[in-house]
Amino acid sequence: MDQTWGGVRKLRGWLDEKDQAAAGDVRLLRVLKIGGEFGEAAEAITGALGANPRKGNSHTWEDVAKELCDVIVTAQVAPLTINPEAEKALDTRVQRLLERLNLS
Repeated sequence: MDQTWGGVRKLRGWLDEKDQAAAGDVRLLRVLKIGGEFGEAAEAITGALGANPRKGNSHTWEDVAKELCDVIVTAQVAPLTINPEAEKALDTRVQRLLERLNLS
């Protein structure tokens, strides 16, 4: 198990200890959380571009990168909550995508 997935497993364990929702709800909520994290990334992009006249340049591209990392980690926790072999499932999916594009 690599360092990133090991850390994601620890985060999932911590969440499992704290979560009060029913098992089915936990799966749903963790998938929906990806959308919330994406929203934070979108807000950071808007701020980095200064696209909101009321807030101006409220974020940096470094902020955007951090928010995108939160999206990635959240997107790793969700399938790990559903499938204990999420790492293998991701590897298989990436390989199939590469094969489809003749990049393998």
